[in-house]
Amino acid sequence: MRKLFLGFLGTLVLAAQASESPGVAYPEGYRDWRHVKSMELKPGHALYESFGGIHHLYANPKAVKGYRTGRFQDGAVIVFDLLEAKSEGNAMTEGGRKVLGVMVRDSRRHAATGGWGFEAFAGGDPGKPVVGGNAAKACFECHAARKAGNYLFSSLRD
Repeated sequence: MRKLFLGFLGTLVLAAQASESPGVAYPEGYRDWRHVKSMELKPGHALYESFGGIHHLYANPKAVKGYRTGRFQDGAVIVFDLLEAKSEGNAMTEGGRKVLGVMVRDSRRHAATGGWGFEAFAGGDPGKPVVGGNAAKACFECHAARKAGNYLFSSLRD
């Protein structure tokens, strides 16, 4: 399973190196933003091989406003923090960070991907972007099915 995920990241790294980066920056301080929700993808889920583990989602103030109004302004940023899920006795705990995904709203710059720019950082390392110019295939291909929901798979949990 881990080999498949690492293979997926390797494919994204090669695609990123072959494409011009859209320049989606690492989201410094995102853990101080509003926590949107958490979830775990377990074996049997269609995306488990690539995204199995514990997910935490964070939103900057513009993204929080977008979740509440249904209209996301340019500058809204949503972070998808994916961690390994470790079973310790009768508890599920966070393991190492697998990837940190970022969606940035910029309707003009990212018009081809629904107004959202995408990037992912292997292991959460700001120096290891893995999407680059391959956002349409690596990210937006799945998000496109969520057009009616602003291309998001999440909603704000109050």
